[in-house]
This record gives sequence, structure tokens and C-alpha cells, in this order.
Amino acid sequence: MTASNPEIQKPQMIVVFQQNHSARFKIQGIQKYGGDLFQLEIISIDEPLPPIVDDPEQYLPGDFEGDLVLDFLRHPDLSHELAKRCASRQIPCIASGKKLEIAEAITPPT
Repeated sequence: MTASNPEIQKPQMIVVFQQNHSARFKIQGIQKYGGDLFQLEIISIDEPLPPIVDDPEQYLPGDFEGDLVLDFLRHPDLSHELAKRCASRQIPCIASGKKLEIAEAITPPT
């Protein structure tokens, strides 16, 4: 809330990472039902990826900020790296339905 008007809240910044439009329905739902409560930044990776990603820097931005990260990436190497980056920035990372072997991501079942 702002000091000048306690009724006005600053929108929460949600950063959505998606691969090949994998989050399109979630994004539409947030936009439809979230109104002005959320501001979205969408980071899309739409190119074919190798089976093993040795250098995540090629695909993930070096710098991002937000109140929450939603991980809809399909490549496990990128999801793992994203979770580590979020943890280092103290940004909660939701990777729904994934079986990541990393404590830094919240992985609820779908």
C-alpha cells in the first residue's frame, strides 16, 4: 500500500517463463481474473533446445526481478537453473507438476 492512499495497492510483478507458449492459458487466466492486481513479464523460449543445455545463459536472462516466478519451461536443465537463480534473488519460484530435485522450487502437483 502507498503512504498517500492506503486503498491503492502496487500490483505484484509475476515473471512467467514459458517454452513454446506452454503458459498461454495460465497467462490468459491471470490477465482475466487478476485485473490490476498483477503485472506480468513474459519470457518465452520458442526455439528448439538440445537434449542437454550446457549453457543456460543462452536461454535465460541474466537479470530479472519480480515478486513471483512461474516456471512453465519444459526443459529440466533450464527449470533447474531458473530455480537456483530465483533462490539467489529470494524470489519464490512455482514449478507446478515438475519433479525437480531441487529444494529452491515449489512444485505442487497439477
